[in-house]
Amino acid sequence: MSHVNNLESQHNDPGFANIWQELKWRGLIHVSTDETELEKLLAGDPITYYCGFDPTAPSLHLGNLVQLLLMRRLQLAGHKPLGLVGGSTGLIGDPRPTAERTLNTKDTVSEWVGYLQAQVRRFLSFEGGNSARMVNNLDWTAPLSAIDFLREIGKHFRVGTMLRKDAVASRLSSDEGISYTEFSYQILQGMDYLQLYRDYDCVLQTGGSDQWGNLTSGTELIRKVDGKSVHALGTPLITNSDGTKFGKSEGNAIWLDAQMCSPYTFYQFWLNTADADVVDRLKVFTFIGRAEIEEVAVAVAERPFAREGQRRLAFEVTSLVHGVEATEKVIAASAALFGNGDLTVLDEMTLASATAELPSASVGTDGLGIVDLLVASGLSDSKSAARRTVGEGGAYVNNNKVTDPDAVVDKAELLHGKYLLLRRGKKNLATVEVLN
Repeated sequence: MSHVNNLESQHNDPGFANIWQELKWRGLIHVSTDETELEKLLAGDPITYYCGFDPTAPSLHLGNLVQLLLMRRLQLAGHKPLGLVGGSTGLIGDPRPTAERTLNTKDTVSEWVGYLQAQVRRFLSFEGGNSARMVNNLDWTAPLSAIDFLREIGKHFRVGTMLRKDAVASRLSSDEGISYTEFSYQILQGMDYLQLYRDYDCVLQTGGSDQWGNLTSGTELIRKVDGKSVHALGTPLITNSDGTKFGKSEGNAIWLDAQMCSPYTFYQFWLNTADADVVDRLKVFTFIGRAEIEEVAVAVAERPFAREGQRRLAFEVTSLVHGVEATEKVIAASAALFGNGDLTVLDEMTLASATAELPSASVGTDGLGIVDLLVASGLSDSKSAARRTVGEGGAYVNNNKVTDPDAVVDKAELLHGKYLLLRRGKKNLATVEVLN
């Protein structure tokens, strides 16, 4: 079994007549300007396309990952990507369904532009005949005066049409309403497409289907100003089969930045995918081919207890985002937590992220008796219960069984000089930090 671990090993599935057919099979096309024309366009000579990412946070998230991988698939098919990070649109923010965004400072947005550009770069190739290019819409909006913006761009937009856009309509019917600032967002995005069409002959914009109103603002503007037909493609919003929102764990967004969401947490998110969702996730979030995905689908149906699909999915996506080395560390940490690996080989960051959700306690160096540790960590309710656990052979320190109720842990056993992993039975875990 080969695993995706770098750009060179990614490829589109040769089993499809063209990239459009593969995108349809993977469930990546929800809406488009002209399906027949787009299929013909993508099967022909290389075209230039773009997708935009706004720096409204210091990292991209799983929703953005759909677009990043779509961009890579199109590049692998020979087309030329433009990665746009919105230094100007990020100062305003795309209208959310319920309330106004909090505007970030210019310095903050500028800093986040750099973070997002680095993330986008990881998914595209900047070499070869169809090398990717990074663009920032602040480059063409900053020199434009408000009067020039209204005269040259604003006059082509009809307020009635703008009001009918889904994002605007939902806000207008809410108690919050919508400011002129966010109302103007679709004009700025339309201007981006016009600029990229003129500068790079860009003829396709991709994005989520919830952005369709913003995507078509650009196609309409180019038609009105330059009399040309260009295209837009909207991917479906990813939802879980049980109706819960995809892309969040315990209510928190799954970010692509390792500091905001550790590789361990990221891996566990994918590992917890429901059986009903795992095949669709493999189609959207990996470069595994159809034949292999169909084999996994059989395994999921016939041997769901083996979690083959989930383990493959977790490995592939975590490798794409964080690299194979980090993914292998995560797998080693998962095994080590439950006694199937060596805890001492885990670096401190991996150990910390792997145990972050476990019950924890702090003790002094005089509290290293096994009974005291089990009570302090909450694994035992009382000293008598702790002694009983030890006597029955159910107590472990750093995966080593402790059978003497009077045993005291040696400081040499501390992981990274200060941590202990305690286990009661097979599945009850806790961590203890020993304070000097």
